Amino acid sequence: MTKAVSRDFCLKCILTLLMILSLVVASFFVLSFNPLALFTLEALSDMALYLGRFFPPDLSAEFLLKVSTGVVQTFAISAVATLLAALMSLFLAVPAAGQMGQSVKVLTRFFLNFLRSVPELVWAVLMVLAVGLGPFAGTLALALHTAGVLGRLFGEALENHDPSAHLALRLAGASKAQALLYGTLPTLWSRLLSYTLYRWEMNIRMATILGFVGAGGLGQILYYELSLLHEQQASTVIMAMLVLVVGVDMLSNQLRREQMHSMG
Repeated sequence: MTKAVSRDFCLKCILTLLMILSLVVASFFVLSFNPLALFTLEALSDMALYLGRFFPPDLSAEFLLKVSTGVVQTFAISAVATLLAALMSLFLAVPAAGQMGQSVKVLTRFFLNFLRSVPELVWAVLMVLAVGLGPFAGTLALALHTAGVLGRLFGEALENHDPSAHLALRLAGASKAQALLYGTLPTLWSRLLSYTLYRWEMNIRMATILGFVGAGGLGQILYYELSLLHEQQASTVIMAMLVLVVGVDMLSNQLRREQMHSMG
């Protein structure tokens, strides 16, 4: 019996692997994917010629001042959007965790699914139409999408947490709101902060892309310079993006280390 089951299991594994391999091979044909085309002499020559137009980068004082303004805008867009999304998610996490009834839970989770299923670029286009071009539109777009992501994460964390502290406060006479604030959230704070910092790292990258649809920041400057074939200016913007992303990653890692240190 054991041998028969083992043979059946191995047969299923082999069939599954063959099916996956067939789908992968079929995908190459459907996408007309040919990695060797990247390494032809013509492709390498064209890439080298185009990349050469990005150097040397434009380091003039006037353009650096323009780029620095874009850096500040991009940083502010990502930070404010993440903060707004985290605050919104804290309120949505309670009904999403089922603490206000099953029907409210279903509706809240549907709303969160809708927020995060719409891509940031689509939200940005809608917000540009609603409030006009600029960083305000980018902030709203990132906040809406991030609220959908963090709301789901916060809700699941709240739903799966250890309820002992919450129940102890309720038995002592505390209200539901008091038990949530003083019993539940302190035990979840480190996890919620980690989720928020992780999304901030992602938002700083996304904020640089939203500028391509007029949502402000470095992305808008990059789109403008590339449209005018100003590759040297675009090179400066790309380097500023790299510095900004690395800086935010370092800041986020430092905040995580301090958080872990404070927890002992």
